[in-house]
Amino acid sequence: MNGEEAPEPRWLIAANVVRWRRYGEGGQELRPGTKSCRGGSKVYVIGHRPGGADVLTAIGRGRRTGTYITLDLATRHLHTFRAELVRSPAILRRDAENDAGRGWDGREHTAERAARFERQAAGERLARWEGLPHPTPCRCHECLTLSPG
Repeated sequence: MNGEEAPEPRWLIAANVVRWRRYGEGGQELRPGTKSCRGGSKVYVIGHRPGGADVLTAIGRGRRTGTYITLDLATRHLHTFRAELVRSPAILRRDAENDAGRGWDGREHTAERAARFERQAAGERLARWEGLPHPTPCRCHECLTLSPG
């Protein structure tokens, strides 16, 4: 590795970008993924903004370039939060370069935070379009997870 020592593995929160998200007036339009990431792509959450966790800082592969990028994502655009031991030097280097907080200490603490973000993301998705009908046909995250096989 060109004389560089490999970074020490660390626990990070992994999540996936929602495949489809509601968008537009009354949530009647659907968009795949986010502007920066394809739907279903894996990202690693490395921090959140102080005063709330509705915006998370994450590392993931960019939609157009395929290279790792650091970006801020709304919590509602992510799902399946989980703790993962990351060994990838590229991700660990980006994490070390970023000052997003790096507050995940150990597997248990990381898993607790991941579970909290999962509950929060589900709540934010429901609250975002509360009382408004889904488009027909709907492929939003909630509809996809409720549909059989």
